[in-house]
Parts: sequence; structure tokens; C-alpha cells
Amino acid sequence: MTPQKIDSNSQVYSDISNPISRIVEPSSEFYSIFSQEELVELIQALELKREFPLKYSYKGRGANIWNNFYQKYVVPKWYQTPNVEIELLKKNFAYINGNYQDCNKINIVDVGCGNSYPVKNFISQLDKLGKINKYIALDISQELLTLSQANFTKWFPSIEFNSSTFDIEASSIPADIWQNSTALQNKDIANIFLHLGVTIANHQDRNRVFQNFKNSMGKNDLLVFTNEIGSNSQWDGKVRGGCKYHVDGIYTWIKNEMEISSEDCELVRKYDVKTDSITANIKFHQNYTLSFSKLGLDRQIEILKDEEITIWRHHKYQMPELIQDLEKAGLKLVHSSHSKYLSPIMVICKLADSEI
Repeated sequence: MTPQKIDSNSQVYSDISNPISRIVEPSSEFYSIFSQEELVELIQALELKREFPLKYSYKGRGANIWNNFYQKYVVPKWYQTPNVEIELLKKNFAYINGNYQDCNKINIVDVGCGNSYPVKNFISQLDKLGKINKYIALDISQELLTLSQANFTKWFPSIEFNSSTFDIEASSIPADIWQNSTALQNKDIANIFLHLGVTIANHQDRNRVFQNFKNSMGKNDLLVFTNEIGSNSQWDGKVRGGCKYHVDGIYTWIKNEMEISSEDCELVRKYDVKTDSITANIKFHQNYTLSFSKLGLDRQIEILKDEEITIWRHHKYQMPELIQDLEKAGLKLVHSSHSKYLSPIMVICKLADSEI
């Protein structure tokens, strides 16, 4: 069986027993974006779950795709409705300004910080009260951390800024990221862990993320995150917001990086009953073999015609389900509030009494 050469990174194999299959190798840029450990995880997700983890789409040029989407469609303008996250941080300020924790100073640990824009007004309010100790930006994407630092240090040159690449799906947050040099200094300093951008809805394993946050928290710390409340199965099929504009960018980026021809696939958005989520998938119109042969790898993933690879997911919570997941992780709901648009919600929680 002799392969027919198509281009520098793809081939087509054919014989009587095996339908035509296009063989592709990801671009050199693709390999430069990820560590070997990340590539192994990505390959396993493709093999076992038929999923390209969304968190990896924020790396490399993917960071610019997300930031351009955010600047165009999320940053409030005079002709647009206010940013929901900014509104919810303002609405819940009394719970997250340190008074509830009865502490003199707070560290803001922004997990999945992106460009840090949503916290700008919130940090400004804390700074006016003399409450902010330091701001710590954590993200899986070094490109977004660089953007976060440029923005934050321009807005708040006198506030201490720290950053680190980090994946909340993989582990809890090391305490040395926020601890000062002596234990005495930390007694009156609490942490507020932010997880904004309804990011909890995008994780493959939400329970593990909650567990990792719990393992990162002390008795005076708070976790603050946003999500949407509602029924996933009753989705009206209309694509809007991130499901439209961000997904379009991710789809194009993955096709280009993986050397997948536009003629061989399409973008499909749908309700996935197995995960009770809205997903965006690449549906293949012919057999493909994704070959990973660099950085010491030697793996091939066979994808058959009509198979789909998930590239984006979004899970709305019902409140009973959310409270159950928090309790399962050892967290206790302190307060929650809706935006004026009802579906978006901000959730504030602490360690359950049994965990203190």
C-alpha cells in the first residue's frame, strides 16, 4: 500500500479493505506551544474522550483569538449592555472586600485571569479602601499572563503583581504563591480566589476543580466564581456570545494548527446528553489519522468519517446540582446573586465547617 502525497504535512492512504484516510501532522508552531506533558494529555483526551481540551486553545495564537473576542464583544461600550462580571463584582462587593472575613488585607488570586479586565474596577475599589495586599494572576497561557501583567501594572503601578502558569484542573494552588515571608504577616491577610468568565462551565471535570480549590483554601479564604443557571437540555439552538464568536476562532485555529482541510470537516454545535452540556464539535467528513511524531512522541489517532471532536463545552447549573457539587468538594455556599439578566450568577463559598 503506497501513500499518495498531498502536501508537506498530509497524505492519503487507500486500499480495498480500508477507506481513504488523510494523514496529517500538526504544524511546527503547534509543537512549540505545548510542553511534552501537555501534549501527552492532549493526545489522551483526543484518543479517549474525542476532545481537544478548551484550556489549550488559550495558548499561542489562541490567546490573541480570545483577547480579540473579549475586546470586541465583552468589554462594555456605550452602545452595549454592561459587562455581567463587572456588574456582579460590584453587586457583591460587601461580601468580597475583606469585611466578611474580618481581615485587614486580602490577596486576590485570579485563576484563569485572561487579560484581567473584569477585575479592574473591583481592584480599584479595594485599593481605595487600602484593602489590597497583592494581586496574583494564574493562567495556563503564558501569553495571557503577559497581557495581564501589561494591563494590571499600567492600571495599578503601586500594587504588587505576581503571576504564574497554572492549571486548576491538574492540581491545587501552592501556598507559597501568596504567602509572605513570616507567618505573623499572614494572620490578618485572607485570600479571595476568583474564577470568572463562567470558566467553571468549560471544565472537563468540574468536581475535580472544586476539590482543587478546596485544597488551596484556608479557613478565612473565599472562592468566587461565575456561571449560568438554567437547563442545558432546553437550549434553543441559537448561537451567541462565546458559543458563536469565540468558537468560530477556536475552530479555525485548530484546523490550521492540526493541518485539517476545511473541505474535510464542519463545525457542529449541539446539546450533548452524555455530559448535559452545550458543545461545539469538529465533525469529520472523511477518515483522518492525526500523527504526532515530534518531541519524542510516536502516536497516531484514527478518526473515522462522521466522528466528532469536541473543542468547546458549556454546562449551566441548576442550583440544587451546584450546591451538591460544592458540598461534595467540602465547600459551603456563603452567598449567590443573579445579574439583572437572571441567568448569569456569582457564587461565593468558603470551606465547609467540617474542613476547618
